[in-house]
Amino acid sequence: MSTNPVFNAPTDRGAAPLDFDPHEAAAFLTAADKRLGRIIERAGPFTLRPEKIQSPFQSLLKAIVYQQLSGKAAATILGRVQAISPHRRGIQPQAVLDAPDEVLRQAGMSRAKVLAVKDLAAKTLDGTVPTLARLKKMNDDEIVAHLTSVRGVGRWTVEMLLIFRLGRPDVLPLADWGIRRGFMLTYRQQEMPSPGELLRRGERWRPFRSVASWYLWRSVDLHRRAAMVLPD
Repeated sequence: MSTNPVFNAPTDRGAAPLDFDPHEAAAFLTAADKRLGRIIERAGPFTLRPEKIQSPFQSLLKAIVYQQLSGKAAATILGRVQAISPHRRGIQPQAVLDAPDEVLRQAGMSRAKVLAVKDLAAKTLDGTVPTLARLKKMNDDEIVAHLTSVRGVGRWTVEMLLIFRLGRPDVLPLADWGIRRGFMLTYRQQEMPSPGELLRRGERWRPFRSVASWYLWRSVDLHRRAAMVLPD
C-alpha cells in the first residue's frame, strides 16, 4: 500500500467511527464499476477506520518528520522533537517556534524540515491551520487550500490526512503511486494511467472515491501476494 506510514489507520480502540456505511459504499462501487467490483469481491470488507487525532498541528508535524524516512528512524526523531517540550498533549506550536533551529537539527531534522515545522507552528498560531473543530466543518477543497499553504505540506499529504485521519469518503489522490498502480492492474493496462484518465474513471465512484482508492491499494496487495505464490 503506497501510503505514508504516519497515516496508516488503526484497527484498535484508537479508531473513530465512519460517517458513512462501508457496505453501502462497496455495493455502490460494485454496481457502478464491474472491474472494481471484482477487486472488492476478492479483497473483502472495507476495514479502514480513521484514527482519532488531537489536532491538525500534531498530525502535520508528524507527517513532515516522517517524509522520506523509514518508520523507525522517523519515530526516533519525532520522539526527540516531542521531548524538547514535554506536554500531556504533545509538543505545542509555540514550543516549536521557541526552539532554536540547532536544537531541532540535533534531534535529527533536516534544514528543510526545520523550516517546514516552524512554518507549520506559525500558521497554526495565526489560524491559517484550522483547529480540529473548524477542520471538521470545512469541505475537502477548503482543507487542501489551507493546509498546502504550509511549507513542506503538499496535496498528497493533505489527501492522506483526509482519508486516514478525517475519514472523508470522496477523496481520490491522483498522484499516489499505489492508486495508479492498482488502477493499471485492475483495468489490465500496460502503462500507468494519467491523472486525467484516473479522474475521468473516478467520476463513476463518486461519492465514495476514498473507498475506491482503498480497493485500488488492495489490488496492488492482491497482485503482490499472487506473485509470491510459487508453483508446485
